[in-house]
Amino acid sequence: MTSVATAIGLHEIRTRWGWFLALGILLIGVGFFALTFTPAATLGTVLVLGWLVAFSGVLEGVFAFHARRWTGVLVHVLGCVLGIFLGLMVVTHPVAGALAWTLLFASYFTVIGIFRTIAALHLKYKGWGWAVFDGLVTFVLGILLWLNWPDSAIWFIGFALGIAMILRGWTMIMFAFAIRSLNRSALSQQVG
Repeated sequence: MTSVATAIGLHEIRTRWGWFLALGILLIGVGFFALTFTPAATLGTVLVLGWLVAFSGVLEGVFAFHARRWTGVLVHVLGCVLGIFLGLMVVTHPVAGALAWTLLFASYFTVIGIFRTIAALHLKYKGWGWAVFDGLVTFVLGILLWLNWPDSAIWFIGFALGIAMILRGWTMIMFAFAIRSLNRSALSQQVG
């Protein structure tokens, strides 16, 4: 049964289901664009990440300035310098940034895939087979990225972004139809 707070929230957004539908369609469009132009999507994503890292370095510097009398301020000064330096390096050399990010993803997927598989095999909780499947697929994805590196750096981030946008868009469309189909009287009964 839906809680009162959830029912009130659904009642409020029920009239705006069209906006969720439009957002879903837009996200799917962006996802297909990213899948069609994976190198451009990869470089665009790397540039955004580079600027975010540089901006975080600036924020770290502002904090360091305000905490300059604190004995631990050097950690924040170091974070500032590294953030700005690494962010600007990625922005000025986006292909090298894509290479580095892809290596990080490959390492992450390989290690996490191994840990997920081992944990699921060890714990054997209800539905543990899906966790093993998840771990093995994640591990294989990491290995494939390693084996195809540096070529995988050009397409992987854009491909992952495209898939994520399409799945998120589909989720928004399904949510839009779900809240559209909610019956007003059923919501009122749950609230009252």
